[in-house]
Amino acid sequence: MAGRMLRLDDLISIGPAMLRDFELLGIRSVAQLARQNPQRMYETLGRVAGQHQDICVLDVFCAAVAQAKNPRLPARQCEWSYWSKKRKTGKK
Repeated sequence: MAGRMLRLDDLISIGPAMLRDFELLGIRSVAQLARQNPQRMYETLGRVAGQHQDICVLDVFCAAVAQAKNPRLPARQCEWSYWSKKRKTGKK
């Protein structure tokens, strides 16, 4: 990825379904994603989609925003499962 801008689909844990969610939220770039709050994204997606979202979506949002803010984030923190464990243990 050296020499080019990071794209949303370059982020770890981000697949087609999450890209559609980003589109629903109006997020079209990594720079835009870096300015987001994962909790607010999760709440907004529930309203926009008109249905409750699985809590793991929040974990994916946390992983994505963390990567967008820090391209050198340790690999394990790029995985949604890291954020899931963190959420379940209540660690900030």
